This record gives sequence, structure tokens and C-alpha cells, in this order.
Amino acid sequence: MGSKEMEEEEDEGPPPGWQSIPLPSSQPPAPAPAPAPAPAPPSPSEMAQMVCGTCRNLLKYPRGARHVHCSCCHTGNFVLEAHEVGLVKCGNCEVLLMYQHGASSVKCSSCCFVTEIGEHNRRPPWSVQQGQPPQPPNPVH
Repeated sequence: MGSKEMEEEEDEGPPPGWQSIPLPSSQPPAPAPAPAPAPAPPSPSEMAQMVCGTCRNLLKYPRGARHVHCSCCHTGNFVLEAHEVGLVKCGNCEVLLMYQHGASSVKCSSCCFVTEIGEHNRRPPWSVQQGQPPQPPNPVH
């Protein structure tokens, strides 16, 4: 190899994959960005309550949830809105029962009696009894 060929190789630059490492400066490194803050817990006005259908513990859940998991008995509870709930007295022990509006019968959790839902014992939805206008049912397409 001649001296002219050596000069041409040196002028090509660093080999592939090589990168320079910056020299440390007298300034400390910039701090890492702070992690994003955790979301705030829902305010009490954004929370709702229901009784677990299995163990009867009082459950709190974020308003608008459709299912609530009981931390005591691990039952998944379906949440009904006020306009989706009907009321009827048990045909045996007369305990007031809540049921999904439109159901044909409801089983009493106290005495296990099955009460048929009919015009003779049907009550208006819970929302109507509390003075809230009932929401119209969603049309089926």
C-alpha cells in the first residue's frame, strides 16, 4: 500500500457503528421527568352503593359501572339503574323485593319463595317512586 492510499482510508471517517462519547461536563445531569400523578379517587358524589346479591355486604362503586365485584365473596353483581328496577312484595314473607324491570318472577333472598310478577302486584319503577321521570326503553333495531 502506498502512502496516498493510506491517507484516503484515514479520511473516510470512523468505522460503522462507532459513536463518540461526550466528555463529562461540570454540570450535574438533568433530573429524570417526574412520573405522571395517579388519577384522583372519585369524589363521593361520583360514587354509588348497592348490596351484594350473595353476602349482602354494602358495596361502593363508581357511578355508571355496569358490574361490581364483591371483595368479600367475589360475586360479580350486575348494576341496574333506577329506571331498570321494579319493586314487589314477596308472596310469602312480604319483604319488599327489587327485580330487573320486565322480569316475570323474582326469588326472595329471605325465604326463597318465588313470586310471580303480574299486574296485581307490580309497582312503578323505583325512579318513579323517588319522583324521577322514567326513562323510555331503548328501541330495539
